[in-house]
Amino acid sequence: MATNSLQDVAVLMVPFPLQGHLNQLLHLSRLISAHGVPVHYVGTAAHTRQARRRSPISASNLMFHEFQSSLSIIHTPPPDPSAAIKFPSHLQPLFDALHLLRRPVADLLRRLSASNRRVVVVYDSLMGSVVQDFVKYPNAESYIFHSVSAYTIFFFLWEMNGRPFAVEPEILSGLPPLDGCFTPEFLKFVVKQHQYLKLNSGRIYNTCRVVEGPFIELLETPHISGNKKQWALGPFNPTVTAHRKSDLRHKSLKWLDAQPQNSVIFVSFGTTTTLSSDQIHQLAAGLEKSGEKFVWVLRDADGGDVFREAAREALLPIGFEERVIERGFVVRDWAPHLEILGHPATGGFMSHCGWNSCMESISMGKPVAAWPMHSDQPRNTVLITRVLRIGLVVREWARRADVVEAAAVEAAVRRLMASEEGDGMRKRAVELGAAVRKSAGDGGSARLELQSFVAHITR
Repeated sequence: MATNSLQDVAVLMVPFPLQGHLNQLLHLSRLISAHGVPVHYVGTAAHTRQARRRSPISASNLMFHEFQSSLSIIHTPPPDPSAAIKFPSHLQPLFDALHLLRRPVADLLRRLSASNRRVVVVYDSLMGSVVQDFVKYPNAESYIFHSVSAYTIFFFLWEMNGRPFAVEPEILSGLPPLDGCFTPEFLKFVVKQHQYLKLNSGRIYNTCRVVEGPFIELLETPHISGNKKQWALGPFNPTVTAHRKSDLRHKSLKWLDAQPQNSVIFVSFGTTTTLSSDQIHQLAAGLEKSGEKFVWVLRDADGGDVFREAAREALLPIGFEERVIERGFVVRDWAPHLEILGHPATGGFMSHCGWNSCMESISMGKPVAAWPMHSDQPRNTVLITRVLRIGLVVREWARRADVVEAAAVEAAVRRLMASEEGDGMRKRAVELGAAVRKSAGDGGSARLELQSFVAHITR
């Protein structure tokens, strides 16, 4: 509940301009602003508009700042479907130009620090150079947001710090190397951004102790945390999907309304994955041969400006959509992932295992057919399949260069959707989802941790 004492604190939210990052900090903005704390969400005009268009959120304490900068004329080439490393390297020109946001962010920070008792900067770990000027203001403090799982970031920090202590062998079991996760150019960018992370007052994660308690505790060890507070404030996404008016509902949801409970697998590889034509055809054939119902979001990775750059029209096998018309639904534009996952007819999720998608799937109680593509996704896959045991692997990371044949797709879909093994995963996912929703509700551990964070920044 808003009180006058909170109005002298402002939060400056600085996301990294990829959808999975924009979306997470937009939802965190919603959660914090609901406690009466003004939140200023910043970015380029295109990326702020993208975040708002894809996740419509309105709150009286949430203000959007759309910076007009030279970033708007940065050209990014189309994604390369045949790239050996599936990381969205076509966006590197955008990443390299993000320093152009430093000045408008610094100007806003100066104004906020002059008119508020405290300014709290929450920034994506990849935006350190943009917010570096907060140190000029004695009444400003910063918190790093990590857009990946506690499991993934713990091992990253543990390895980066020279493995300062032993961990249980079973925790290390199956941990894939980072080979093939990033391009060399992006790794250089990460190193540059991380040099600005030392002056933070703590770290924030989109997870909760119900899901990743042991790994949050590992992150809290002094060797990793530097004795700074680690905040597990997730799930950021709503845990109950909204009921929209019929004329506002996406066409895929209307199709799902006519399907039996747990009968449909949702297939989507996020906004940073581009499949080759050969892989698209093999995936289509596997879905068709499986005999299972599906909703498939078929689109290339986002460009630097989703409103300006036309995407490739991926070609499906001739006659495919006509043959599966009774049990398959193909979406070629933006789809409401959270609402699809929350629909009773959805019984599984074939996913790249980006952390945003993982948390949405977990909070909606859906098991995962994991098909990691790049970045944190291979390690998230281990968390989902080996640790939480709510999913299976479609393709092992060691075979990432191979096209997944139709027979493997068919087998994975049937295992998840039509086997006792899949039923067990679904049961565990439902139970975990219920526990997460309870923790996010009144009096739950996740809700209490969020309230503790708000109390801390408004102290």
